[in-house]
Amino acid sequence: MVKKKSPDNVDQGGLSRPAFHILLALADAPKHGYAIMQEVEERAGSQYRLWPATLYTAIKRMLADGTIEETRAPNEAAGEDPRRRFYRLTRRGRVELAREASRLEALLEIARAKKVLPAG
Repeated sequence: MVKKKSPDNVDQGGLSRPAFHILLALADAPKHGYAIMQEVEERAGSQYRLWPATLYTAIKRMLADGTIEETRAPNEAAGEDPRRRFYRLTRRGRVELAREASRLEALLEIARAKKVLPAG
């Protein structure tokens, strides 16, 4: 499991915030680093931004722990710069992503039960 010691990036026992966003971005298709950053920015808006140093440090860790792997560029990326590296989820990465999403969902249910968030 990808973890970071910074209190800003880790929910107790879960994936680091950058790792969760990266895995989520790769859930539907392989992407290169810049495309991952763009998707995170589009999805999170002003609430979270994945900076290049954070992205590539997390990618290096995730490659080492086996949650993602390098892959060939997809066919639809024919015009891409051949130097770009593409990444995809591994089976382990998909399991970690699902586990973290379930953990976050359980926390949201608790917040709703305590009327911190509206129901539904």
